[in-house]
Amino acid sequence: MNYKLSPSDLTFLYESCKHCFVLRVKHGISQPSIPLPGVFSTIANLQKNHYSGRRTEEFCPQLPPGIVKYGEQRVQSIPVQFDDLESTCFITGRFDVVAELDDGSFAVMDFKTGKPSEEKVEMYGRQLHAYALALENPAQGALKLSPVSRMGLLYYTPDQCEYTGNDRQVLSGQMSWHEVMRDEAGFHKFLHDVVALLDGPLPDPDLETCDWCSYRAETTGVSDTPTQGSDDPQSQAVIPNCPKCGDLMKLRTGKFGKFWGCVNYPNCKGTRQA
Repeated sequence: MNYKLSPSDLTFLYESCKHCFVLRVKHGISQPSIPLPGVFSTIANLQKNHYSGRRTEEFCPQLPPGIVKYGEQRVQSIPVQFDDLESTCFITGRFDVVAELDDGSFAVMDFKTGKPSEEKVEMYGRQLHAYALALENPAQGALKLSPVSRMGLLYYTPDQCEYTGNDRQVLSGQMSWHEVMRDEAGFHKFLHDVVALLDGPLPDPDLETCDWCSYRAETTGVSDTPTQGSDDPQSQAVIPNCPKCGDLMKLRTGKFGKFWGCVNYPNCKGTRQA
């Protein structure tokens, strides 16, 4: 199997709940969408527009001289292979901005709003590594920018508010650069662990820290009450786990009627009666 991985899923979703991560990536079952407050998208878009075409030495002296040349473009990598795994993965997503440096290399940057921390920088570093991998190893027809020599986060931390008159208010704050050191071997090992997780059985729900797993557990048995007049077994039963590999099952129809079959068929031929 060739798993599709988005850089964003490799951060919060992977860290917060392995059960929900596998459901989304492997089975296409996403958590209900809770969009970020619109103000954060507005700030990010304003930043991208403001810094587009600007010299790096104007706003980030920690970077070598260059110019912000690429903004919010989609990337996709070739499949990433592993010596001991049959499955592969590929990266697809959309970066914030990339600067072309005067030495011919590239700097990948992500805009963040909030208070930075070592833990956040490390976690968001996976996104930047994913973008760098895709840019240097693009799928056919995808954007290629190589080599990527610098990566980091531009954090905006608002700390002042001023009313300027004429119904205008200005928020100001510190802009800080947080370098992410390139670690290709470490990121390759991380992707290996991700693919191994996806190849394995579905992890148990995280009932202690994942709100969605707790919600599903609390509501199990509510939605499986048969609807009057319904003959659809899927409306009358909670989706079971495969007796052979422990993964999810899918309602199928055979010559003897409906039954539950493993989602990994034909690699796994586990079945249950519907």
